[in-house]
Amino acid sequence: MIAPSIRRFAPLSLALTALSLAACSTVGGAPTQRIAVVEEDTQGTSQVNIASLSDVIQRNPNDPSAYNTRGAAYARVGRYSDAMADFTKAIQLDPNYAPAYTNRALALRQTNRNDQALADFTRSIQADPNYGPAYIGRANLLRAQGAYQEALNDLNMATRLLPESAEALHSRGLLYQRQGLHQQAILDFDATIDRNPFVGAPYAARGQSYVATNQFDKAIEDFNAALNVNNKDADSWAWRGVAMERKGDRQGAIESYSRALALDSSNSVARQGNSRLQGGVATLFR
Repeated sequence: MIAPSIRRFAPLSLALTALSLAACSTVGGAPTQRIAVVEEDTQGTSQVNIASLSDVIQRNPNDPSAYNTRGAAYARVGRYSDAMADFTKAIQLDPNYAPAYTNRALALRQTNRNDQALADFTRSIQADPNYGPAYIGRANLLRAQGAYQEALNDLNMATRLLPESAEALHSRGLLYQRQGLHQQAILDFDATIDRNPFVGAPYAARGQSYVATNQFDKAIEDFNAALNVNNKDADSWAWRGVAMERKGDRQGAIESYSRALALDSSNSVARQGNSRLQGGVATLFR
C-alpha cells in the first residue's frame, strides 16, 4: 500500500504514493498476501528524485511536505528506515500533517509493524477526517486482520470522500470477495475497471469471483486481460488454469498451471491443479 503492487494506479496525491492493488486469492486455497507492497522503481528515477528532493530540503528545512515527498521516494527503493525518518520529521514539523502519518503507516506495514501502522492510520484520520487515503490504508490492514466490518466502514467512507477512487473500490471489492460476497465484489471490480482499465489487478480479482460464481468464460477473459498487462503474473496463470479446468478444458488448464509453476514453483493453486490433472507428478518437484 505505500504503492501499488501489481500494475499501478496513478498516485492519489504527490504526498502519498499510490495504494497497493493486488488480487487476493480467496476463492479456495490459501490467500495471497499482497496487501502492502512498495512500487518498484524500475527506471532508477527515485534515486534521481532523492538527490533533487534533498536539495529542496536544504533550501526549505522547515517544509513538512518536502520531507514527506522524499520519504515516499526512499520507500520506493526499499529504504524504509530513511523513509520513516523523513515521515517522522514531517510530523514533527506539522503534527496535523495527515499524509505523513499515512505514509509512515504504509512503511511500517512493510516492516511488519502492523500495530504501529494501525495507530498511524488512525492518527492520520484524527488529523484530517477528510483524508481518504488514510481510510483506504487502514481498511486494507483491517481486512488482513479479519476485522471486516471495521474495514467496510472505512472503505464506505473512502468512497464517499473519493468517489472516483479506483483504489477504494478495488479494496472494497477484495473485502467483499474475502467474505464470499462475490456479486458485490464483481460490481466493485467493474467500477474499478471503468475508472482505470489499464491495470491488471482488478481483472485478476474479478476473474476469481467469476470462478467462484461458475462464470468460467468471463473468468478466462479477465485472466487474459490481467496477463496482457503482465504475462509473468503466476497467480493469474494459476487461476486461468482453475477456470479452464472447471470449464472442462484439461489441456488448457495444464498449460496454464505449467506457466504458473515456471514463474513460481511454490504457487499452491497451480501445484494443486497440476497434481490433480497429472496424477501427482507435480509433487516430485518440491
